[in-house]
Amino acid sequence: MLFHLLSPLQPYWEPFRLIYYISFRAVGAAVTALLMAFVVGPLIIARLRSMALHQVVREGTPDSHKAKGTTPTMGGLIILAATIIPTLIWAKMNNRYVLLALVVMAWMGGIGFLDDYLKLRQKRLGVKNEGLVERYKLAGQVVIGVALGLYLWLDPISTLPGASTTVPFFKYVLVVPLSIGFAWLYVPFVTFILTGASNAVNFTDGLDGLAAGLCAIAAVTFAIYAYAMGRIDVSGYLQLFYLRGAGELTIFCAAMFGALIGFLWFNAFPAQVFMGDTGSLALGGAIGAVAILLKSEFLLAIIGAVFVAEVVSVILQRSVFKYRRKKFGVEFAKANRVFLKAPLHHHFEMKGWPETQVVVRFWIIGILCAFLALGTLKLR
Repeated sequence: MLFHLLSPLQPYWEPFRLIYYISFRAVGAAVTALLMAFVVGPLIIARLRSMALHQVVREGTPDSHKAKGTTPTMGGLIILAATIIPTLIWAKMNNRYVLLALVVMAWMGGIGFLDDYLKLRQKRLGVKNEGLVERYKLAGQVVIGVALGLYLWLDPISTLPGASTTVPFFKYVLVVPLSIGFAWLYVPFVTFILTGASNAVNFTDGLDGLAAGLCAIAAVTFAIYAYAMGRIDVSGYLQLFYLRGAGELTIFCAAMFGALIGFLWFNAFPAQVFMGDTGSLALGGAIGAVAILLKSEFLLAIIGAVFVAEVVSVILQRSVFKYRRKKFGVEFAKANRVFLKAPLHHHFEMKGWPETQVVVRFWIIGILCAFLALGTLKLR
């Protein structure tokens, strides 16, 4: 918005030329998002408390989490407001990269909001807290995945084929399903990435500050990638594919980073508010969308390695338990679980690690993965 308002004034006052620099607007978006989180955070938390919108504690979580049932949830509204509004202020609003990322984030946030609302409503009615029926939640995620995949395939937003992706560690290697007659595979691929990313962040959101910190690390890493791929000089030097207009995603990622750092002010141990599915699904969808738009889906597995590990731990735990229950009986299956508790962060809690220790160590692993991902910029 500011770009469109101030750029025509540049001939009349030289400092207005700063609005042309993505780096300047990205910093502006991050600072605006951080301050907005500080401003709207207490207001939203107070409103959630007054409405008694408290966290629904999942069955089987460690006993130390029981007291968290009195902590407000749906704090993802803070993240959504502090990401979307600064992006609208600082980014070019005719940029399709930004618009698509915002749509995906808002859509996923809407699904999460509905899930949180139903859980809380069911809690008040004294029925089982299942929230949105799993297949309906999955259907909503699949719908936006299919829509994004079809849009990018049929109406490419860069000079590269719409149905394509790049491979880390290789320069100018583009995987194009169309070249082998399977372009339609791109749509389920995009759907899988979006659905997997949103659910991965949702699984990870179980400890104070864990998901928010890891998503902040992922956001700033993708901001660097978006900036590099959106500049013809930098992308040429690093031997990356140049994506005209993709640099604007730097502003979206910077706003998300600022919003998450601001949210951590209230979400760090002991948390004053939880993001709930409203925040976790929105963040996972946003990060997944950025990876897809930058044609860096495989890079997402490196940047979000902790998220991947959390999902794998849940899948492995369930699959092995079902197999052993069928083969050896329920008691044997319960006594011989792969992890003490899934997702993975609960396993380390059960081993005696304090919650804050688990969170900080997972953050450190996330930073290490981010460095590895950034290393692919030169290791080609």
